[in-house]
Amino acid sequence: MIYTVTFNPAIDYMVHVEDMRIGDINRLTSEEIYCGGKGINVSLVLRELGIPSRAMGFVAGFTGKALEEGISQSGIETDFVHLEKGCTRINVKIRSGQETDLNGQGPEIDEKALALLYKKLDKIQDGDVLVLAGSIPGSLPPNIYEDILAHLSRKEIKTVVDAAGDLLVNVLKYKPFLVKPNHHELGEIFGKELSSMDEIVNYAKKIRDMGAVNVLISMAQDGAVLVNEFGEVRRCGVCRGTLVSSVGAGDSMVAGFIAGLTKGDYRYALKLGTAAGGATAFSKGLAKKDDIYELLKQLL
Repeated sequence: MIYTVTFNPAIDYMVHVEDMRIGDINRLTSEEIYCGGKGINVSLVLRELGIPSRAMGFVAGFTGKALEEGISQSGIETDFVHLEKGCTRINVKIRSGQETDLNGQGPEIDEKALALLYKKLDKIQDGDVLVLAGSIPGSLPPNIYEDILAHLSRKEIKTVVDAAGDLLVNVLKYKPFLVKPNHHELGEIFGKELSSMDEIVNYAKKIRDMGAVNVLISMAQDGAVLVNEFGEVRRCGVCRGTLVSSVGAGDSMVAGFIAGLTKGDYRYALKLGTAAGGATAFSKGLAKKDDIYELLKQLL
């Protein structure tokens, strides 16, 4: 089973307006509502690719109830901790030529709720996959990813970490199966601005030397590069299409990569991940199965 953990899920309210005017009334041309959060996005795209998963994390209030129901109705198992106070956040995504996001803070997570999450994590068995993705609410300890991997370190679990900065660096000693920073995040870890493919590959190898089994680097319009567990470097170009929104593209790449490994080798996983990321970038919402496999044809 694949488990995804989203510490700060959200209902994403995406609005489109032709000419956004600050300080004035703006009439929307269209709007969409999505169940959001990086781990949840991974689960939703995995479902499109026929891979079951269980979404975990924290929900609160009427917005949390709506989010959990929406995910369940999408055919995904859920096992959230229900918080007694607060409400799951609403993120407003404004699309008016440029992308502007207004992200809520989310509810406070106390020690009692965190202990309940650990009890749920204890159910994960050898051979399962655990995906930790996204930011950490201010009410949680900043080393929570590290603590979770330490807590589960005696089990043979494949962990996937999609995070930046110290959140990522601090888990490397637990040898996560896959990490996926983008090229900007990779450079920030080492205090460098990476401007060439050779530099990106070199620092991806450093992340692998620090403990990661596989390192997947997303590079937006330049595609992706993978340094796998055998030390092999694989590159994949970008799919052709028109950018609609970058929200969820990285999460979709993670989902596609995981799904690809269940059906083939690292070469195929990289291509399916790239196609899934592209299908989301070229859509209003997350990638759909038909769009993913249509883009995959460009890469095979």
